[in-house]
Formats: sequence, structure tokens, C-alpha cells
Amino acid sequence: MTALSQFERLESSGLWREGPQAQRRDVIVSFGDASLVISDTRERALAHWSLAAVTRLNPGVMPALFGPGTDAEEVLEIEDEVMIGAISKVTAAIEKRRPRPGRLRLIMLGSSLALVIGLLVFWMPGALRRHTVAVVPPTVRAEIGQGLLARIARVSGAPCHTTAGDRALARLRARLLGPGPGVLVVLPGGVRQAAHLPGGLILLNRAVVEDFDDADIPAGFILAEAERAARQDPLDLLLRNVGTRATFHLLTTGALPVEALNGYAETVLTRPPAPLTDAALLARFAAAGVPSTPYAYALDVSGETVLGLIEADPLRGRAYKPVLSDADWIRLQGICGG
Repeated sequence: MTALSQFERLESSGLWREGPQAQRRDVIVSFGDASLVISDTRERALAHWSLAAVTRLNPGVMPALFGPGTDAEEVLEIEDEVMIGAISKVTAAIEKRRPRPGRLRLIMLGSSLALVIGLLVFWMPGALRRHTVAVVPPTVRAEIGQGLLARIARVSGAPCHTTAGDRALARLRARLLGPGPGVLVVLPGGVRQAAHLPGGLILLNRAVVEDFDDADIPAGFILAEAERAARQDPLDLLLRNVGTRATFHLLTTGALPVEALNGYAETVLTRPPAPLTDAALLARFAAAGVPSTPYAYALDVSGETVLGLIEADPLRGRAYKPVLSDADWIRLQGICGG
């Protein structure tokens, strides 16, 4: 289903330009549940645009021009009136539900005034960061996560996408993490094995789903990233990295500076994963009903450095519900066309 209930599938042709100096390319635009998928004529995904961020660049003028945000370099040209109307209808509905930027700024400024005065006198960046993490709403967290993903994709390649593979990813996330915001994303490269972003995004390298025969292994990487996100708020981790000035900019405007997003995207690709204790991982695996042994051997084929995860496997010798059916596992392994 698409984001509009009257359409099972909605596609149109268009012209896409990756940047100001790039040539326009003929593309196929697919209208999905939460995003626009831009693919080349051989159905290879070139870009994913969150519907929450899609912006009409030339209202009232044809052909319509869209971008994944007001400051984005990418431009999509569409002449299909059905597609244009569908995009406009969904983005208008999202805009109605979104907190008004002016109102959000006033609320955030008002609630932060006393703290800002204290900062000017005592300079407490930690308090500013903690306050910002507490007041930033989920919609802004999701926008930050999508903005980081768009920048990471410039290095890693566009997120892998097939209709069947996306459904398998959605089932895998529901099986492991239950209801809630966020999505799983498989990337052609870039991240070492897995990473997480604000807004509930968990990134997987395609090797995690292609190089193993057991769906419990990518499940283990997903659970490990979920545990890292639970132990330290991803937005807090980001703000520690980008500094006080960018934090204050987010608090007062509801957005991060472009240079802060660019810099943190590079950090996500290069930093090693935060260490986790065996006890924390085993509790996470037990709660999800997933064995820890396959994940442990994926980390260390000898098993020597992950002996605790093997010997204390909470599901050792017990029956459990598979994380995916065999058919969905095969579909997921082919999500990058491999």
C-alpha cells in the first residue's frame, strides 16, 4: 500500500538531478508508504526522500519541481498530474500534523530562557545539551535522522530497496523491536556492520544480510544497535559530537546547521561501535526471543572473545519463534539485488 489508501501502487516518470552541476536523468518515481523512491530506468534505487521532508520548489508552476528539503541540492521534475496531486495531498496532511515552526521556536525559546541566562553567566554546555534532548520532539528527531541518512548515502550509496525486501525488513523490525518509530535500512556500503541514528533508524551493511546463512545474525546486530540506542540517547550522542553552538542552534530554530549534519555523518561512518556488556546483550536477546550464539560467532568465528554470549545463550536448547520465515529471509538477502 502507498500513503494514500486509494492507491495500491503509484509510479510516474520524472527527471532527477543529483546536484547543481549534475545532468538530469530519466527516472521512475515510486510513491511508497513513507517515502518517494527515485530509481533509474533499470529499477535501481538512486534516492529515498522522506515524505515528511519533500518540498514543492515552484508552487503553481508546471512542470512541478520537488526537493528533499528547502536547502537540498537534489531536484525532481514531474509532469504527471496524478503523482503531483498525490504528493501534494500527503505533504499537506503531514504539514497539518507538524508543530508550527514559529510556535515551536517560541515554546522552545520561552522554556529555555532561564537556562540561556544561566549559560551566559556560568557556561554549562552539559545542561544545555540535556535540556535540548529533553524538549526536541519526535518529528524533529526523525528529520535529523533522515538528514543524516541522506548524507551517509552519498558515501555508502542509496539505501537498498525492493518491494518484497522492504516488507521483510518491516516484519523483522516488528519481530525484534515491536511497535514504535523508526525503520531498518540496508546500505550497499559505508557502515562497518551496523549503526543507529536519531529517529529510530538502524543501518545495516548489506554484508550483514548477504554473507550469512542465518537470519539470527542480522537480528543480533539489530538488537545490539537497539541496546546502544537505549543506553545513550542517539540525539544526545550527536549533540556531544557537534558541540554547544550547534546545540543552541537546534534549541532556538528546531534544526541543526548543515555543517553539523555533514560532520556527524562522517563520524557515524568511521567510529567503532560502543562496547556492550554481555549481561546487557543477553538480556536484550532474551527479551526478543533470539539466540545469542549465531551473533557471537559472527563477531568472532573462533568464539574466544565472545564466550560469555555463547555459554550463557538464553535460548540454548530451547525452541523459539524464527525471526523471519525462510521466504522472507531470501527476500531480504536479495534487497540489494545480490
